[in-house]
Amino acid sequence: EVQLVESGGGLVQAGGSLRLSCAASGFIFDDYAIGWFRQAPGKEREGVSCTIGSDGSTYYVDSVKGRFTISRDNAKNTMYLKMNRLKPEDTAVYSCAVTKKVMVVGGTCSAVYGMDYWGKGTLVTVSS
Repeated sequence: EVQLVESGGGLVQAGGSLRLSCAASGFIFDDYAIGWFRQAPGKEREGVSCTIGSDGSTYYVDSVKGRFTISRDNAKNTMYLKMNRLKPEDTAVYSCAVTKKVMVVGGTCSAVYGMDYWGKGTLVTVSS
């Protein structure tokens, strides 16, 4: 059974940090590009960060550049999103996803071409 399971979300004060994890199983994790997406209440889903290609090129939405870091550990079949200096506007449900399709459109991470597998999401709430 294919699974992507996120963990690490929660409530944090503005300026704090969290590290999200996404554990993959049921497929060959190494073969896929990875991405983190978020959806805030009343807003469309947004590509936060992704890493693609054999060289591990990474992309970030402008609002998180310099604060968030995406990474993966293929030996553990796990991907991460380290989030520093969190802001109230970062509050959202964060979901991990993997794909063999195109994921970078116009220099940003996008699920417009469809992702192969999605996690169910983890809630991050940043209080002011």
